[in-house]
Amino acid sequence: GADVNDTYYEFFCPVKLIAGARALETIPFELGALGSSRPLVVTDRGVAGAGLVDKLREILAAGGLEIAAVYDEVPPDSSLAAVKAIARTYREAGCDALIALGGGSPIDTAKAANILASYQTEDPAKYSGVGNLPRRLKPLLVIPTTAGTGSEVTYVSIVKDEERGVKLPFASPFLMPDAAVLDPRMTLGLPAQITAATAMDAMTHACESYICLAKNPMSDAYATAAIRAVSANLLAVLDHPADVQGRLALAQAAAMAGVAFSNSMVGLVHALGHSVGALCHIHHGTCMSILLPAVLEYNLEARRDAIGELLLPLAGAETYAATPPEQRADKAIAHLKWLKDEIHQRCGLPRTLSETGKVEESQLEQIAAMSLDDGSIIFNPVEVDRDEALGVLRKAW
Repeated sequence: GADVNDTYYEFFCPVKLIAGARALETIPFELGALGSSRPLVVTDRGVAGAGLVDKLREILAAGGLEIAAVYDEVPPDSSLAAVKAIARTYREAGCDALIALGGGSPIDTAKAANILASYQTEDPAKYSGVGNLPRRLKPLLVIPTTAGTGSEVTYVSIVKDEERGVKLPFASPFLMPDAAVLDPRMTLGLPAQITAATAMDAMTHACESYICLAKNPMSDAYATAAIRAVSANLLAVLDHPADVQGRLALAQAAAMAGVAFSNSMVGLVHALGHSVGALCHIHHGTCMSILLPAVLEYNLEARRDAIGELLLPLAGAETYAATPPEQRADKAIAHLKWLKDEIHQRCGLPRTLSETGKVEESQLEQIAAMSLDDGSIIFNPVEVDRDEALGVLRKAW
């Protein structure tokens, strides 16, 4: 390991977590404490169509809080147009808080819309980049309906600017929500494939956080807890979709993994996965699940000890104790491959890039080249050139 005198890190997680069976019922109180009484709910068609906005409205009304307006047209990849429309609705309806209800896209979109609503500006571009927000934003509560991205506890938002064909990244501590409400009623109806893909997104956040260059003792604690929770609950939830305790455990795992990686970064799985997702339009969590074992194999020699330590939260104490120390890293990777097969049997989540039906083998070179420009790659424990990135992609093909 590094000399202890070289170890310097910062750890920051100011998001209040409200978790459990009656978590939603606390929202009127939370908003009141923040001085707000007219929330704008930001969501997408799927979530609204599943009746979750109505459910939320009903629960809030019981606590004496009315939703001032609803914006339910967030596209799957968030967009600048949606961000501007939300800010307009916020002003026109006289709102004083935002509630994001949904997966990563509504959450990212609400974060960016909060910049416009708070600073009364039409152009968010001047605030993009890292640390460019001058002061606090309006209250933002987040209710995840998937258990995966961890966006409810991170300080990052990425929004597509369709007109200019670029992604606008925002990163600032002020983007962190005031509270994340983890209520199993919001993920109960999640289809099996999305349940699995989002859980493996959380698993990947945690594994990368644990082996990447910026790992630290605090993020390690969150990462291992997240891995243990996904390992112990994902297959059970796929077998019994109405398992409330299991759903809550996965929601907590996603949040813990979000805390971990936003304090220690991710690596090559994300660099490759972002590029696959951008070029081939495959769900981010599916990309993560496919690429994770191949990248761990690539990082194996540099990070054998750390990967070996992951066997304990992945496979449990008995397997860990029964495995000789020098075999633990290989066993951890084998366990992740086994998990992929088990998930595939239950819901058909693709195990390889070719199984997605959306990636041509001829595209792998372009994906490899793109991934080298991804910011995540600098935190990977092993340097990567184009041929090496291509080698990992071929393994996952």
